[in-house]
This record gives sequence, structure tokens and C-alpha cells, in this order.
Amino acid sequence: MAVNNEEKQQLIPHTDLVHKSLLQSDALYEYILETSVLPREHPCLKELRELTENHSQKIMATPADEGQLISMLIKLINAKNTLEIGVYTGYSLLTTALALPSDGKVLALDMSREYYEMGLPIIEKAGVAHKIDFRQGPALPLLDQLLQDENNKGAFDFIFVDADKNNYINYHKRVLDLVKVGGLIGYDNTLWVGSVAAPDDAPMHSFIMNLRGYVIEFNKYLAQDLRIEICQLSVGDGITLCRRIY
Repeated sequence: MAVNNEEKQQLIPHTDLVHKSLLQSDALYEYILETSVLPREHPCLKELRELTENHSQKIMATPADEGQLISMLIKLINAKNTLEIGVYTGYSLLTTALALPSDGKVLALDMSREYYEMGLPIIEKAGVAHKIDFRQGPALPLLDQLLQDENNKGAFDFIFVDADKNNYINYHKRVLDLVKVGGLIGYDNTLWVGSVAAPDDAPMHSFIMNLRGYVIEFNKYLAQDLRIEICQLSVGDGITLCRRIY
């Protein structure tokens, strides 16, 4: 069915976003960045962010304000052993590695080594490549492999998930056994460009519509999971923090 110009303007966007934040004012978002985020951004993070901005899949990148939040969370909980599912060019990965102590480790899982290697020279330049264990392949089999070793259960202080949304529930069922009691899991994109609150018949890009149902289902799943405390924040495209209770 054809879409007229007025309907196009009402489409919930994705790749044409100026930023991923749900803030309605670009000026307000720029104020936050220029005042509180970018002046504190590590030079290598800035270099990686600017490199990624020229890539065709740049919408997948973690925004700088969300990276700042992840860094503070890691430091607040004194995390040393972390896991990241979904790496892309590595902005959140570099953020994590920089926030970890010198003997900290991050196990990073992604389908694409090509994207990871785009950012790897900058990660090496930052002097934190030794903290990273990158493993290529589908995350679910890799997680199942980790769970076969009892020593990995409850071994991670912090886990960040930013991967295929249709598998978020499957990821949750696994990572909840990998994170320690009192540990933290962060799930990215849980507001899905605001589409989770849009009417079912609202016009939106197919990319958003195709995964919207999975994100809504996942949010409901977390809300009823009594094994965790949750806090859903409107930072970036929405990040839900889960603290394992038992």
C-alpha cells in the first residue's frame, strides 16, 4: 500500500534518527552531550565513535550517554568479570574495558569479527585489549557451552546484552544463571524507538515493526520475573537494568 508524504513523516524512524534518545528535543539532547557526556569521553572512545558514525550500520552503536551510564555502573558495583552479547565495532566494549580494573575481564560474543576488528586498533591503542576475550559465533550455543562448566555459574558481575531482540528471552534464561546474585544485567533497546507504546496500527518502518512484538513480550517477561529487580531507563533507545535477587 502506498504511503503519502504526511504518513511518511509520522513513521517511527530508525536509520534516519538524529540520535537514539527518546528526548523530543535535539537541542536538549545536544545540551546533555555537550555539558555532561562528551567533555568526559575518553579520547579513544571519541575516535571509535567518530569511526563508527561513518559506517552503514551506525544505528547499532551504543550512544555516548549510555556508555557513560555503563561505565559508572561497572565502577559502582566494583565489577571485575563481565560479559557482553553483541559487540558491533566495540563502543560499549571499550567503555567496559576502560571502566574495569587492570585485572578485570570482559568476555565478548558477536556473530561478526569484521565489525569487531574495525574498532580493535583503537581498543589496542587504549591499552585495554588484554582485558577482552572475543569469541565469534551465535551467542546461544556459546552461552550453553559456558553453562556446562559449573564454575561459570554466578561468575559474572555485570552482563550487557545488545543483540538480536527475538532472542532476548532466550538470552535472559541463560545469563541469569551466569550473573552472580546481586549482579547486574543490562538489556539495550527495550523501548525500541518508542514503538512499544505505539498503537498496533501505527505506521512504522518494517525493521521496527518486525521486532516490536519481541521487545514488548520481553518487557512483560522481565516485569513478572521475581528473580530480579528491574529499572527501565529512557537512556538511548531504552535500557533495562536487572539485579539478580536469587
